[in-house]
Amino acid sequence: MRLALFQPEIPGNVGAILRLSACFDLTVDVIEPCGFVFSDKRLKRAGMDYADQVSIERHADWDSFINNRQTRVILLSSKAQTHLYDFKFEPEDTLLMGQESAGVPDFVRSRVSDQVRIPLKPGLRSLNVSVAAGIAISEALRQTGGLPA
Repeated sequence: MRLALFQPEIPGNVGAILRLSACFDLTVDVIEPCGFVFSDKRLKRAGMDYADQVSIERHADWDSFINNRQTRVILLSSKAQTHLYDFKFEPEDTLLMGQESAGVPDFVRSRVSDQVRIPLKPGLRSLNVSVAAGIAISEALRQTGGLPA
């Protein structure tokens, strides 16, 4: 199981996702360009000492990321029809998180394997990307037996 971040914009969110990924032993794919300098001290502050315990793979752009994928890429999107809890995850899946401000463009949406959403109270649009990542990866790992002991 992996987490991928499409052109992340907020270092604090990336730091929180790196901490999450360290705790669940996940590799994080960062699809550039980022909206900040990746070595930004705010990123390190949010990730705390956990950032050194996570495997990070950086990709120059979407094509360099998707063209090297051998497994499914599942987009977490507020526009998806399938609920997270109705989807059947596989252990090798990569969960893709979009930009904080805009999600993903259509050229990304058209190349993912599936799309899922977290059901929310009607009238509310979305969760913070790091919170959504935590909910989604926890469910995916629960389904596939990948949660740490």
